[in-house]
Amino acid sequence: MAKNALSFVCQNCGAAYTRWQGKCEACGEWNTLAEEDATGATSAPVSLRSKRKGRTFQLESLTGKSIDAPRLSSGMTELDRVTGGGFVRGSILLVGGDPGIGKSTLLTQATAMMARAGHRAVYISGEEAVAQVRLRAERLGLADAPVQLAAETSVEDIISTLSEGTMPRLIVIDSIQTMWTDTVESAPGTVTQVRASAQKLIRFAKKSGAAIILVGHVTKDGQIAGPRVVEHMVDAVLSFEGEGSQQFRILRAVKNRFGPTDEIGVFEMTGLGLREVTNPSELFLSERDLGSPGTAVFAGIEGTRPVLVEMQALVAPTSLGTPRRAVVGWDPSRLSMVLAVLEAHCGVKLSGHDVYLNVAGGLRIHEPAADLAAAAALVSSLVNAPLPPDAVYFGEISLSGAVRPVAQTSARLKEAAKLGFLRVVLPERARGEAGGDAGLNLNTVGGLTSLVADIAARGTPRARHSSGRDDDDSRDQGRRAPSHAEKNATPARFRRQDG
Repeated sequence: MAKNALSFVCQNCGAAYTRWQGKCEACGEWNTLAEEDATGATSAPVSLRSKRKGRTFQLESLTGKSIDAPRLSSGMTELDRVTGGGFVRGSILLVGGDPGIGKSTLLTQATAMMARAGHRAVYISGEEAVAQVRLRAERLGLADAPVQLAAETSVEDIISTLSEGTMPRLIVIDSIQTMWTDTVESAPGTVTQVRASAQKLIRFAKKSGAAIILVGHVTKDGQIAGPRVVEHMVDAVLSFEGEGSQQFRILRAVKNRFGPTDEIGVFEMTGLGLREVTNPSELFLSERDLGSPGTAVFAGIEGTRPVLVEMQALVAPTSLGTPRRAVVGWDPSRLSMVLAVLEAHCGVKLSGHDVYLNVAGGLRIHEPAADLAAAAALVSSLVNAPLPPDAVYFGEISLSGAVRPVAQTSARLKEAAKLGFLRVVLPERARGEAGGDAGLNLNTVGGLTSLVADIAARGTPRARHSSGRDDDDSRDQGRRAPSHAEKNATPARFRRQDG
């Protein structure tokens, strides 16, 4: 009998090696290689596989009538927005997110709503017992929903059970890292098991027409754990984001074969589960601190939805040799670029200051239209000049200091007017796209220099804490600036010899 071929597979990226080594050369991670069976227990001999003849299949032309993929609404407007209008029959979705962020809560609510609508929905838990899932459903007020529940990890048993009776319309597998199949001799959670289990579930979904949602673990970097090939096998990859200390949750489509990839769904975590947020701009701006320097409202676009969010900046003198740059919710590279443009073209010296930038509400901004709002917030904090509370900012800053126009200007202006803002600071060349928006005072800027000069003209010096501090400062300055007699009293061996 031939000996099974063994290989060492990286549990982070799926790269295979013939022998063990400490570091994976593909992804650079250490101690991630594990020994696995490279052939599988049920693989047929090469002599038998080579004699099999392929079957013929029909070829079609490019012309013909295309049928739109039928969709099934989940009952949650924000979830349907991200998926592109609902679940497509026979599709596979991969949902990832940090532990405790609310993935199981979201999917429990989705299956309960579909079950109440008369569809067969099945929830398979591989991490929790049936009693634990029931407790969560009772806490959410969904215990009366006719959801079929099971705690199982064998893929063959799951497929055999679901094939009986009426075919389910939605199946939730929580999670794919706990599933295992008999065809692979590896422990659950390894790269080989995850790939083989996902392949069997995908084949079952395409054959039966059921929509399957796979829950995936994430690494410390926020990436979905396991081999990247699983993300290529599925039809859609959804990322559930948010900070554990905040109540906002954002569902973002990273990949979607049946819809857009730039849509987001906004939820709020409450005591009764996740509540859909129909107007995220109002939620993000609900706790604004009006009249504070260093805050600017940015009018952004997430997919087809305009979103207004507050950008907060703090510029403080540094006590370190290298100033600190801290960013939350924005690209650190774009912050470095904006700081360089401010110093090179506008004369704003920030090399001796620490810079902190934060996007309020836990939202992550990816579009370059936030450059103008970030620059306004930075200058406002530096010169201690509060920005107008009824103004919004958007525009892309080029390396020459010019402000470039961005897409969907009209949608940004309509959202600002709906929330009660009166003025908009936007690129000069975008005025033509904002023609029909009444009630807004449009302040166009062609370059960053004019905006910086306008904010700096309203700046005020920062007040000192007390008069006693002023006296101490004057005494310190007197000690640092000795008189001419004191200089002459310095011993000769410590004097600098000129010439």
